[in-house]
Amino acid sequence: MASLDAPLLRALRGDRPERQPVWFMRQAGRSLPEYRELRVGTRMLDACLTPDLAAEITLQPIRRHKVDAAIFFSDIVVPLRLAGVDVVIEPGRGPVFADPVRTADDVARITAIDPDDVAAAAEPVREAARRVTAELDEAVPLIGFAGAPFTLAAYLVEGGPSKEHLRARGMMHADPASWHRLAGWLSKVSRAFLDAQIAGGAQAVQLFDSWAGSLSPATFREFIAPHSHAALEGIEVPRIHFGVGTGAFLDDMRLGGLADAVGVDWRMPLDEAATIVGPDVTLQGNLDPALLGAPWPVLAAHVDDVLARGRAARAHILNLGHGVPPDTDPEVLTRIVARAHGEDA
Repeated sequence: MASLDAPLLRALRGDRPERQPVWFMRQAGRSLPEYRELRVGTRMLDACLTPDLAAEITLQPIRRHKVDAAIFFSDIVVPLRLAGVDVVIEPGRGPVFADPVRTADDVARITAIDPDDVAAAAEPVREAARRVTAELDEAVPLIGFAGAPFTLAAYLVEGGPSKEHLRARGMMHADPASWHRLAGWLSKVSRAFLDAQIAGGAQAVQLFDSWAGSLSPATFREFIAPHSHAALEGIEVPRIHFGVGTGAFLDDMRLGGLADAVGVDWRMPLDEAATIVGPDVTLQGNLDPALLGAPWPVLAAHVDDVLARGRAARAHILNLGHGVPPDTDPEVLTRIVARAHGEDA
């Protein structure tokens, strides 16, 4: 288990460590040849719930890239699978649910599942996290993660991936009572998943709201923020809150000061973000994933610019503004880490 002096943990407390902390969302996964080799013949959700596989995949980018944090290898729909919801991940498409949740009766059906069922079924998650933390040195903590209530609901209500999440957004206004019942239940499911990872040794957590950018600020404040707040409230390790396209309500992503760090996507410069969120929160981000395929001088200049702008925040964790694209050359990520650490001029 990492020391409290680990660079990432210091940054989350608002300190500026000597070594710039850096990790990447989706660093454990499709861009690594060793991951693809390990996954042959194993379905995604099965890999997530097989402790030795999940632990090994979590550790692969630590060995290769020398990043400053491990992010637990899983999928945001795993807690729903643990709750007994019928979901599969279709290659090339994403999570698909056999029974979408679209009516008040559907909401009543799924929320009748006790969120404690997730905790009871989560021993493979706890065991995988224990195996990871046993392998990490004192400078590298494990970050646990969960999908935020809105992103999970967007998949559940649509029945699978969508571009605009019209059904989920529509439910908020057409049947607010059912929406809040569903989102409140999802906040407990996400929390149970986070708690399982913390029990296994995770020393920070990140709540992902991948689809929050489809919401207006008013909608986020009324229908989403209270449930994301509930998912993180009372957690005793540092909390990171990340959403894509949230520049219009970035200050709200602080969840009233509950978040220790806010993730920023590639659209907003970090110095502007720091002005919006103020001096009491760490910023994480925000390299543009599209530049990972650019010539190294172009990408290196971008890395330097992000690091310079990040100095406007109380502390900064270098990351991408979203996940690692699957066709990324792993050597590029390794070189970004070296540059952030002052080892690649």
